[in-house]
Amino acid sequence: MEPVAPIEVHDLTVAYRRKPVLWNIDFSLPEGKLIGLVGPNGAGKSTLIKAIMGLMPLLSGYVKIYGEPLDTMRHKIGYVPQRESVDWDFPINALDVVTMGRYGRLGLFGRPSKDDKAIAMECLRKVGMQDFAHRQISQLSGGQQQRVFLARALTQDASVYLMDEPFAGVDAATEKAIVDLLKELKEHRKTVLVVHHDLHTVNEYFDWVMLLNMRLVKFGPTDQIFTNDNLRLTYGGKLLLLAEAAEKVARQL
Repeated sequence: MEPVAPIEVHDLTVAYRRKPVLWNIDFSLPEGKLIGLVGPNGAGKSTLIKAIMGLMPLLSGYVKIYGEPLDTMRHKIGYVPQRESVDWDFPINALDVVTMGRYGRLGLFGRPSKDDKAIAMECLRKVGMQDFAHRQISQLSGGQQQRVFLARALTQDASVYLMDEPFAGVDAATEKAIVDLLKELKEHRKTVLVVHHDLHTVNEYFDWVMLLNMRLVKFGPTDQIFTNDNLRLTYGGKLLLLAEAAEKVARQL
């Protein structure tokens, strides 16, 4: 009997104002892998993440988490949104943001315990932000804010993590912290799907890669899928702007 996929997406179609932005998407994520979600701007990468999370209505298809509907398995998913989508002026400190990741386990009216706070502090430590626990999030740099949201996802102790452009606009220290975190999640057999733009680092960071441009172009192990020909299928004419990255890929194959 085959193991149940952490995430199964079948015949998924999503539209904005009746204009489809994702067409007939089908895939099953392998367990315990780091998976890069790659494609040009406007390809629907963030839309796919939101659709999996139930944050967008589907025109057709379904999403299952370990073979069950999302509503019954939401606690299995940790989510890191795009930094630009967060209201960073909200008056709350880093520790409180991270502790919010425990609420899914506490229920609607539950209050975090000392153990929950301790878990939140440990997750801040893992991303190098323990010294900023009581700093207002509006006073943190972009990279520091991103690390706080990574820590929040960690507190959920999820089985599957969805990260929407966690590397976008971060400094070198934050990028290293994210990479270290991804490696740790993999060691614990977590499944991680990451929206990613930098083609230069796909081979280095991810075990599997999903190439998307409104439709699913290719999906599978990075060393088999991340090829010059498949990049051309995904990016089309835009690949000319990525010639340097494509040449690097070709040299590595």
